[in-house]
Amino acid sequence: MPIPLAYIGVVLIWSTTPLAIAWSGDAAGFIFGVSSRMLLGLILIFIFATIMQTKLVWHKKARLAYLYGGLGIYASMLAVYWAAQQIPSGWVSVLFGLTPIFSAIMASFWLENEHLTRHRMSGISLGLIGLLVVFASSLSLSETAILGVFGVILSGIIHSASAIWVKRVNAQVSAISMTAGSLLVATPLFILTWLCTQPGFAETQQTLSHAPNYTLIAIAYLALFGSVFGFSLYFFVLKHVQATRVALISLITPMTSLMLGHYFNHEVITLNIIIGAGLIIAGLALFELGGKPLPKWVPFRPN
Repeated sequence: MPIPLAYIGVVLIWSTTPLAIAWSGDAAGFIFGVSSRMLLGLILIFIFATIMQTKLVWHKKARLAYLYGGLGIYASMLAVYWAAQQIPSGWVSVLFGLTPIFSAIMASFWLENEHLTRHRMSGISLGLIGLLVVFASSLSLSETAILGVFGVILSGIIHSASAIWVKRVNAQVSAISMTAGSLLVATPLFILTWLCTQPGFAETQQTLSHAPNYTLIAIAYLALFGSVFGFSLYFFVLKHVQATRVALISLITPMTSLMLGHYFNHEVITLNIIIGAGLIIAGLALFELGGKPLPKWVPFRPN
């Protein structure tokens, strides 16, 4: 698969994920939502691997990468699913946009050829300012909303650390194998968490019988696109692209997620959000093009 197409696929899936996460927890709780998603996703990825005739590898480096990936999925998803019940879905993606900061700092310590150049730091800083401008539209938060904000930030830190360590292991496995192995680690942890915290099967079944259709659709969508295709494309991009540039996906998706939240969930979009979007796009351009010759098609290029 072409790398740009995979990158765009991750952007589209991550843009719709926050809203789907919020909807999936409306019935039987967020732990059931994430656990059922991962269990269904695990089944689907093995079916997908069989159809694609992809051999899953289990050598030492692969197992270590699966462990880092699976623990990252478990901890970061648990945090973000809980947080999505406390704050608007669009905010989840906006706050998750902080991950380039975490990834860039971690990569500078743990990965080779990942340096915090002046242009990169300027671009990341400008993007961060844009995120803060968006966030400034709702400074008067409730206590639970503040905890939700910290939950998303914690999820972003864990996600970044997991990505860096998967990249550091350099197991050289396929994206499908990486997804299957990581879900094989994460799914039992989610099921165990659900069994320890949620009511019995009878109560859950009764709750689901009265759940709105969009809740079950959201769980199925997250399992297929969020877990199977989303993780596979993400690990494919992570394998071929610098970690800090992978993290830039989190600077693109906030605006698209906010639009979806506004359209489908009636979440408010303010002037601060529009200004923040411009700053984020400018930060992305500076990060990607800063210090490099501009393409020939750019008009009025300096000599």
